[in-house]
Amino acid sequence: MELKTRDTVVKKLLDAQENVRDYESFSKKVDNSEVCNLFKQFAEESGVQAQKLQQLLDTLEG
Repeated sequence: MELKTRDTVVKKLLDAQENVRDYESFSKKVDNSEVCNLFKQFAEESGVQAQKLQQLLDTLEG
């Protein structure tokens, strides 16, 4: 089954949002400060990706 552009963007948006939640959650569970900080950074980067994908989706649906 071939995904349409909108469907692909939605899928990746959901993936990015899940990554944000996962990295934030993991950052609170690890006892290594270096890993904690890295996971927090990854959460922020995933948040930026999610924001850009949401903007793209809004454009596609507009």
